[in-house]
Amino acid sequence: MRERLAALGQAMRIPDVRKRILFLFAMLGVYVGCAHVPLPGIDKEALENIFRSAGGLGDMLDAFAGGSLKRFSVLALGIMPYISASIILQLLTMAIPALEELQKEGEYGRKKINAWTKYLTMGVALIQGLGMTAFFTRGNAFIGGTMLMSFVVLMMVAGTAFLMWIADMITERGIGQGVSIIIFAGIITRMPQDIAATLRLWQAGEIGIANIAFLSAIMLGTIYAIVKVQQSQRKIPVQYARRVRGNRMYGGQTSYLPLRVNQAGVMPIIFAISVALFPGQIAQAISSQATTAKLAGFLHVTEKAVSDAMFSIVQFTTPGANHFASFLYFLLVILFTYFYTAVTFNPEQIAENLQKNGGAIPGIRPGASTRDYLDRILYRITLAGALFLGIIAIMQYYVGDITGVTTFTLVGGTSLLIVVGVALDTMQQIEAQLLMRHYQGFLA
Repeated sequence: MRERLAALGQAMRIPDVRKRILFLFAMLGVYVGCAHVPLPGIDKEALENIFRSAGGLGDMLDAFAGGSLKRFSVLALGIMPYISASIILQLLTMAIPALEELQKEGEYGRKKINAWTKYLTMGVALIQGLGMTAFFTRGNAFIGGTMLMSFVVLMMVAGTAFLMWIADMITERGIGQGVSIIIFAGIITRMPQDIAATLRLWQAGEIGIANIAFLSAIMLGTIYAIVKVQQSQRKIPVQYARRVRGNRMYGGQTSYLPLRVNQAGVMPIIFAISVALFPGQIAQAISSQATTAKLAGFLHVTEKAVSDAMFSIVQFTTPGANHFASFLYFLLVILFTYFYTAVTFNPEQIAENLQKNGGAIPGIRPGASTRDYLDRILYRITLAGALFLGIIAIMQYYVGDITGVTTFTLVGGTSLLIVVGVALDTMQQIEAQLLMRHYQGFLA
């Protein structure tokens, strides 16, 4: 711990790194401040009743919004519309050749796709904002008229746009990946509420010290496992051939190509939870009495049949609502782990670069054989990482039943994985800044 604090002290003494760290904290301060700016037209008591009856879906959405949803603040939608839009556009990129070619056009293509992602985010935020206010209206939590509802939805969309701007600024001028940092901050800001709720249960005698100790042991064990897997690598030896240029000889040395067990980091969890929750949000948005009546007339069925169908969609797509939904979430995490790994790591490009630079894996022919070898190794180690992510993701729905403590949402699942993963990534980026200046880093 003393070494870590010393490394942080060294980072704060470097003007450029200190400026980035202070900018990060300033943006987080702005985020927390805006998360407490309330929107008008809400009945707080009715809103609490809705969250009690909604169960896991409401708590999960509120966790990723940093408590802004229960407060019904301008940041109630959080950054999740941007995540949903990113997933949609990445899937379209794989399906549409023109988008795939645009993605390969370097900086221009990246900026173009980012711009389209932001436009799509506004559309997703608008749909989610309308669905959320309609759902709250049916539960008598939103008591405003049509004009006030339009204003509230507009402010929600503006809040998501503002969060995208903060995320971009953190990525560009701060430390870490902006979207991940925003989600990290949203989860961390709920910790005081969770701790206070847990202490109230203990004071009321509903849980004992043994329950809290068991919960703490699971938390520490999970953190240890996450750190070990996040740092695990498969080192593939690479031998570079000797080359003579003029009077100098280059190459001839052996290095390693590191393949991480969890190449995708925390993004598969974020993508999976966004996709898992989206059908339930849409079902709730269109389950109003007027919409149900129109659907029933169009499909020539009873209104009760449509309502039951909407309820089933919510139940079977909300992780933790039943075993099927949890298993579906588990599969989504595995799927997105492979998907994101394929997007971020290209074995064919790595094999081509090795061949151009005179590098070869001992016993493997350059070119296609190297590509196939890397693809095979990556497939195997990604399976281990994907299964680990899937187990961690569904733990949060069972830890509460096992320990008897249902108030601490950070332990045993998605939230803890994101917190630890983002913290590790941020420390590694600070370490990279220190190593550039020959200082000892956090993880040395």
